Amino acid sequence: MADTTVKIDDTTRDRLKALADDAGMSMKDYLAKVAAEKEQERLQGSATAAFRRAISAPGIMDRFDADFGGLPPVSKRETPRAA
Repeated sequence: MADTTVKIDDTTRDRLKALADDAGMSMKDYLAKVAAEKEQERLQGSATAAFRRAISAPGIMDRFDADFGGLPPVSKRETPRAA
């Protein structure tokens, strides 16, 4: 894959360089990692939205409970979390 140049201001370049250095990576590799992470976040957001739409359909949660016995009880020490 060919390299290219992206024009950014010095402050942003310095911040990205410091982050890459802290991660022990070249800036090229660091930016590729950040791009992949951001893409994954976007895909997760889409999947989460689709899941929420699916479980909001009338009767879906009742059917889930009937088929699988519902969700396990939450102990007093656990904090419930979204999927």
